Amino acid sequence: MKNSAFEHLLGQAPEFLAALRSAQLIAATDVTTLITGETGTGKELLAQSMHESSTRHGTAMITINCAALPDNLVEAELFGYRRGAFTDARQDQPGKFKAADGTTLFLDEVAELPLAAQVKLLRVLESGEIQPLGQTTTDKVDVRVIAATNRDLYELVQQGRFREDLYYRLNVVPLHLPPLRERFADIELLLGKMTARLAIYHRLDAPRYTTLAFEALQAYAWPGNVRELRNFCERMLVLMPGKQIDITNLPAEIIRPESTADDSLQLPGSGIQLDNLEASMIRQALSRVTGNQSKAARLLGITRSALIYRMKKYAIE
Repeated sequence: MKNSAFEHLLGQAPEFLAALRSAQLIAATDVTTLITGETGTGKELLAQSMHESSTRHGTAMITINCAALPDNLVEAELFGYRRGAFTDARQDQPGKFKAADGTTLFLDEVAELPLAAQVKLLRVLESGEIQPLGQTTTDKVDVRVIAATNRDLYELVQQGRFREDLYYRLNVVPLHLPPLRERFADIELLLGKMTARLAIYHRLDAPRYTTLAFEALQAYAWPGNVRELRNFCERMLVLMPGKQIDITNLPAEIIRPESTADDSLQLPGSGIQLDNLEASMIRQALSRVTGNQSKAARLLGITRSALIYRMKKYAIE
């Protein structure tokens, strides 16, 4: 990746690189983008990189966590209000969309928006107009919207919890960041780069990992994804600067991960074809839920986007 705005996004996994290539191509446009992926996969960092690589890079990206907004204040926070619009409205407030006029607005955890706010968000995306609470006229805004979620929006649409028209308006250009457990080959790269950067920041000597320690790190599922790995690197750096880290020095959750139903699976002495096994599991999951991709993805412990990627990979209809 030659674009310096994306240099902090590290990895060589094909699906991860595909997302980065797409992000770089669309960064210079104003197209609405939806970033999906589990918590800790780097969705906000990708959004920030896209903003810094866009024509709006001279301005600060505005970020709002939709899940952190109280239901009764969502519309006021996003679209603003006029004095007297409600009991505590003692002065005009512009709202996030007005504050983001001319720059990028990052809507994190967009799936948590209540339906009433979803209607107004759809209007902004379609017309570029906002209507603050207590104001009878609309205001034009020039905002590039990047949204992110760790939820399956399509499934929420089916459940009636997310507007279908808003889903398709947000999903103009979807980008999916795979979880770390699906890019285990990147762990060595990430571990080395993150440790080196943190060592410079903290002015400490980087620790060294034994083969056994490294094998344990690769075997761990990393439920917190890249964010968890970064926190781990910082923890080891601060506790053991310049020292050798063996498997006995690793946190208990990595050495002794919680057992799962998969623990009973045994590798045959003759070995297996992993691609064939994965394709078979996908077909079985789809068959069990009569082709429902969202349900099949839950059975397999992956996102719907990841399932679709694998279905295409194995030509599964």
